[in-house]
Amino acid sequence: MTSVPNVSNVPNVPLNNGVTMPQLGFGVFQVPDEETTAAVTSALEAGYRSIDTAAIYGNERGVGKAIAASGLAREELFVTTKLWNEDQGYDRTLAAFDASLEKLGLDHVDLYLIHWPTPARDLYVETYKALEKILADGRTRAIGVSNFQIPHLQRLMEHTGITPAVNQVELHPGLQQAELRAFHAEHGIATEAWSPLAQGAVLGDEAVVRTAEAHGVTPAQAVLRWHLQTGNVVIPKSVTPARIRQNLDVFGFELTDADMAALAGLDRGLRTGPDPDTLN
Repeated sequence: MTSVPNVSNVPNVPLNNGVTMPQLGFGVFQVPDEETTAAVTSALEAGYRSIDTAAIYGNERGVGKAIAASGLAREELFVTTKLWNEDQGYDRTLAAFDASLEKLGLDHVDLYLIHWPTPARDLYVETYKALEKILADGRTRAIGVSNFQIPHLQRLMEHTGITPAVNQVELHPGLQQAELRAFHAEHGIATEAWSPLAQGAVLGDEAVVRTAEAHGVTPAQAVLRWHLQTGNVVIPKSVTPARIRQNLDVFGFELTDADMAALAGLDRGLRTGPDPDTLN
């Protein structure tokens, strides 16, 4: 494959409030803060313009340093962060958001998410109302959730005024979330995939390897291409500059219907992370 990664190759996905976000971004989950600046710098140099972090990752400062040093105009970037579970509740959410902005060194983010529903704590509705205020105040351009199941989304939509723009969930060929994706599509919620490669667990699957070989790409590139053609927003993570570039280089080939069907056959309910119904 000879295509060169380029920011102009990455399609923008329209969100339900008219804001657009890049379909392929860069995640920094499990990247230590002291390594984050270098990793995000490599990503921005490669052409990524969407960066996904979270308060619990402990690396918002590292992200902010890379953004500040990049020389890129703020409007060229799409920055996401997330509210951690212990900060749920209306007033605590507002304070936690202030803390995230300070660490990032920004006056606004592009997307702010509730990280987990933590249903037993039963605070996500009032928490989301705080996100609505943050949106109304112009300090985020879009709001949404992460790891919400259909009943959580239904309750949120019944008791708040704004449908989430995004639901970021674990999603990969081993956990394809078809019912949830259909609900998102019905309600104009963008599906964003974390752990898009199942932390590597699907890369050795015969269908993935065969698909990759057919297109002269790596198994990771084949799976990322599957996400894009499925319609998911995707945020692969790496700290290796060569792999950071490689993960963006997925626009010079297209999977066939047979390839897509082969990867669809890998769905087996494989979770690499917690169950949203029981994490509290």
